[in-house]
Amino acid sequence: AGFAISLLFHMAQTEVCPPSCSCKSLGETKGLHVDCSSRKLTEVPVLPAGTKRLYLHNNSLTSVPPGALDSLRSLQEVKLFDNPWNCDCHILYLKLWLEDISASSLANTRCATPAAVRMKPLRQLTGNELGICKRLLPVKCLEFFWRDLILIAGAVITLVSVAWALKLSKKLVCQINLSPHDSRSWLLGRCSSKNH
Repeated sequence: AGFAISLLFHMAQTEVCPPSCSCKSLGETKGLHVDCSSRKLTEVPVLPAGTKRLYLHNNSLTSVPPGALDSLRSLQEVKLFDNPWNCDCHILYLKLWLEDISASSLANTRCATPAAVRMKPLRQLTGNELGICKRLLPVKCLEFFWRDLILIAGAVITLVSVAWALKLSKKLVCQINLSPHDSRSWLLGRCSSKNH
């Protein structure tokens, strides 16, 4: 009973409308329309998990912290234009997120700073324009990269070792098969032909 109550409380908490936004239900199972536009927001508020339409346009947003929008799994529409987006390394999360969620919003979201990319759509932003980023990949991705690299190196070493062991075992089998009753030259010829 305690677990069920805590689960219901958690679900209720995730569906709370941010105080700086207005929320409308889209029906029983259709999720929420969350309008946070034109509110002078400087950061993205904590949004309900059931958000299907999200309007964050015409605010003062410059970046989105990594992971801030990951809980919006049922999102179908998002508007982010008319914000002073700072297109440095910190914009990568938003760019990658929009590539998965909304191609139209990616095209309509434009950089405000730095001057070199001012008014450029986020979709057209390249790695060179973002400058030198110390860590382009999240820490977890880097950990997976090193783990995979070690696994691949281990597999290559194992395959080389097995191949070497098989080659050595063929030579040993040929040497063991030599017996006093057989013609030595005939067996040596046979073993050498097998090795080739």
